[in-house]
Amino acid sequence: MLILAFDTATDLATSALVADGVLLGERTTRPQALLADVDALLAAAGVAPSDLSGIVVGTGPGSFARGLALSLEIPVAGVSTLAALAAGDDLVFPVIDARRGEVFVLGPVAARPEDVRAPPGSVCVGDGARRYRDLLTAGGAEVPPDDSPLHVPRAFLHASLATGFGPADAVLPVYVREPDARRWVA
Repeated sequence: MLILAFDTATDLATSALVADGVLLGERTTRPQALLADVDALLAAAGVAPSDLSGIVVGTGPGSFARGLALSLEIPVAGVSTLAALAAGDDLVFPVIDARRGEVFVLGPVAARPEDVRAPPGSVCVGDGARRYRDLLTAGGAEVPPDDSPLHVPRAFLHASLATGFGPADAVLPVYVREPDARRWVA
């Protein structure tokens, strides 16, 4: 299987091209440059979008992931960004900046950073861990340096965790809190 995996849930977007579990290439950039990175990954591997067998995306997939999967007529699997950050190490505690003075942690749940209690000896990773380093380290957790690759939700890990490929419309977003937008009724 030739899989394109990507995640845009944090301030860094990651993308990876994986063939039968082997990483062919991986890139990290700003979300605005994701398309260029995907194009570069495919070109470097000498493959076309029509060669893809599936797409793995950090849940929930936006219109880009759905549109790509529908146009290529290939299945999609969704993987939690938090799960991808935590993959491979029981001591890792993912913390994603949820904006509005909150973070997302495994559950998934949204919490105020001062209320997060990472297990003793854990290593907090993610853009929320970088932003709220002082609060987390005061509680006894370790936070790697800001430039550590541990803070990046690697697309390759998304691909390795993916199961249950299916129609793009079947991969639903995971909403942890109410949206910012409100409907006004006159």
